[in-house]
Amino acid sequence: MPQSLVKNLVHLVYSTKNRRPWIRENMRDRLFAYQAGIFLHWDSPAIVIGGVDDHVHALFALSKNHPLKKIVEEVKKGSSKWMKGEGVTEFYWQNGYAGFSVSESNVADVRKYIENQAEHHRRLTFQDELKLLLQRHQIEFDERYLWD
Repeated sequence: MPQSLVKNLVHLVYSTKNRRPWIRENMRDRLFAYQAGIFLHWDSPAIVIGGVDDHVHALFALSKNHPLKKIVEEVKKGSSKWMKGEGVTEFYWQNGYAGFSVSESNVADVRKYIENQAEHHRRLTFQDELKLLLQRHQIEFDERYLWD
């Protein structure tokens, strides 16, 4: 084969430091659009980005040229600077993240899940959501995952 053909879809979840409610509703769309630009710059186009006041979910196609860790680092670094420029001067992302592979057959369901984050979190805390996601992907949960 003369070229590398790759499609790795990732559902990424990352939170604000200590889950502080820094992502105000009136700035979410602009933050998510800014993050989409960062994903695209790193050859990892976002399919959908959503979230609530203390965490973000992104579904994107991971670049064949860059590791997941680098993409996450660049998205967090760039969007943290953007948030500070928007007046949230104490803004920080938590160090870790959760990334889950998504099959093409599940893209519509994951997209809907991400688009409905506000409604979803009327019933479920971030901690409980993370526990369920980890359980679904057969990753053992540890309370230390929630704190920096």
